[in-house]
Amino acid sequence: MFEQAFKNIDDILWKEDGCTTELDYTEQTSWLLFLKYLDGLEQDRAMAARLDGKKYDYILDKDYRWEVWAAPRGKDGKLDHNKAATGKDLVEFVDGKLVPYLQKFTRRATGPNTIEYKIGEIFAEIQNKIRSGYNLREIIDHIDELRFRSQTEKHELSHLYEAKIKNMGNAGRNGGEYYTPRPLIRAMIQVTAPKVGERIYDGACGSAGFLCEAYDYLLPQATSTSARKVLQEKTFYGKEKKSLAYVIAIMNMILHGIEAPNIIHTNTLAENLADIQDKDRYDIILANPPFGSKERKEVQQNFPIRTGETAFLFLQHFIRMMKAGGRGAVVIKNTFLSNTDNASVSLRRELLESCNLHTVLDMPGGTFLGAGVKTVVLFFEKGSKTRKVWYYQLDPGRNMGKTNPLNDDDLAEFVKLQKKKEDSDKSWCVEVTAVDPSTFDLSVKNPSGGEVVKHRSPRLILDEISVLDEESAGVLRKIKALV
Repeated sequence: MFEQAFKNIDDILWKEDGCTTELDYTEQTSWLLFLKYLDGLEQDRAMAARLDGKKYDYILDKDYRWEVWAAPRGKDGKLDHNKAATGKDLVEFVDGKLVPYLQKFTRRATGPNTIEYKIGEIFAEIQNKIRSGYNLREIIDHIDELRFRSQTEKHELSHLYEAKIKNMGNAGRNGGEYYTPRPLIRAMIQVTAPKVGERIYDGACGSAGFLCEAYDYLLPQATSTSARKVLQEKTFYGKEKKSLAYVIAIMNMILHGIEAPNIIHTNTLAENLADIQDKDRYDIILANPPFGSKERKEVQQNFPIRTGETAFLFLQHFIRMMKAGGRGAVVIKNTFLSNTDNASVSLRRELLESCNLHTVLDMPGGTFLGAGVKTVVLFFEKGSKTRKVWYYQLDPGRNMGKTNPLNDDDLAEFVKLQKKKEDSDKSWCVEVTAVDPSTFDLSVKNPSGGEVVKHRSPRLILDEISVLDEESAGVLRKIKALV
């Protein structure tokens, strides 16, 4: 039922001129899903209060609750079409009253980690792009069919929502920056092995894939009420600069089971590293920061190693944000390991001297759709110098792409060998004493050599070109004869 509802919503959005990509579809679905979720949350809290003999203070005023403006019901429990706004009236209410009302919640909230604050933040950025009130009514009716009340329902919805996020990545353009392959995330989490009570941070959280997967990993460990409360309130922390990604991250975590996600809408790199205190630091850092973009000079001033490369600034941020003894896993371009510019050399030196860079996972080309670059994953612990680096060169045995994405089996050997850092034809160790101290070059150089490439001789290449030229000339002669 849920899958069909999502498909129906996409079909309706396809008719809207203002919704042209998967990004638009996900954005418009997200804000409506959020309001439907909020309605269910309020109903659950109100019921719990009644059972305790207490009065419940609703977050939203009556006129702005889902059950009033979106899905008013008659005594039979069915949608009352006489009270449900549609057409021009519905669009005018959403644009002129509902959204402005919700935007004010940031000022009303007691703190940034409250659901009230999230409401204000989301609707400060969101824009209703559905211009047809009849299309909007149809979408609302489909959203109203969805239920968030049980863990089973949330689980199914979370999988469908993840599929929408993945489709955004497959759609190209800037959608890919919101999606990190989940098998890679799961492998990174297995290696860092977080525990209940440790704080996990992603300063470039995108759609919150790392935080959601870490929640799924830790949930079986949270066997007590107090442990589950810790997971809900004091475990997962994220920051995100882009408005759409922020909204999607909030909704993604809610669907995974976090009621009021600790995600802040901010430019992480605008924070001065000198201002970071011990209380700000985290036990685990999991991230895939954006690469290829450039930061302005004023942003670079916040970092001791100044560079325009966004990913390099994020890596400095992550090192500073990690507690002594903390563990990190960060995706970065593989050129970081060998670039000869001053910033790259200085950053590699800092990483080796302030952290134990114990593992480098070399990813195959095509892992990230549309990225056009090869990447590596850096696994490190803060507080001791690097003595030895274990490399693993992932080779799935096929070309990676949209129809051949990464899967969990591809990474099973890496996770297994990494525990004891065993040597194989795909893995090897490098002593830091063997690294050139003038460049700190950490390039992936498999001593096994991998498959030997046999190059053809120039004579054979020229002979093949001659044959192809003759074939082309023959085809042209046949075409001319027909003209």
